[in-house]
Amino acid sequence: MRRFQMIIKRGFDIVASMMLILILTVIPVLIVIPVLIRLTSKGPAIFKQDRVGKDGKIFKIYKFRTMLIPEERIQPDGSVLEPAKSITRVGGFLRKTSLDELAQLFNILNGTMSFIGPRPILPSRVERLTEDEKRRHAMRPGITGWAQVKGRNNLTWTEKARYDLYYIDHFSLGLDISIFFRTIKTVLGHEGIEYIDFDKKTQ
Repeated sequence: MRRFQMIIKRGFDIVASMMLILILTVIPVLIVIPVLIRLTSKGPAIFKQDRVGKDGKIFKIYKFRTMLIPEERIQPDGSVLEPAKSITRVGGFLRKTSLDELAQLFNILNGTMSFIGPRPILPSRVERLTEDEKRRHAMRPGITGWAQVKGRNNLTWTEKARYDLYYIDHFSLGLDISIFFRTIKTVLGHEGIEYIDFDKKTQ
């Protein structure tokens, strides 16, 4: 039964991501955002970073760039801007509205991510996971998940891990649907958003 639901889940990921990419390109959000980023700051529109995916495999996560590139952070006196001051004006808006995550639709399409699942962590954090916490890699990581609708960045790592494991152990399409609609509410209400997310600090 679980395997059947996983197949349906993957089918939904493929169809929904293709539909959303098409719709958002026509709107055209996925065209406007990169243009605004390139016009207002130097560097590429897309930020890529190694993350840990299903079965512990490393993949490149995509996000719209929200921070100055390293070269632009260097001040005339040689000092380097701290992360909070390196966020561009467009980047601040993208983070506040979570639009920087839209580039991950391409991660969903290529199979490295899902709409719903534990958020993918940095490779450097893996060695700090307990054996039980490593079970989070039993499923594809998601753009949103149980931890995101339960508090997002307001949660401690231990709390996030507990919610991620709850999702792994209680996965169902019904739970995915619930998380999907609760995510919309969370994003629209800007709940649990910190100005600096240290998983993104090199962005």
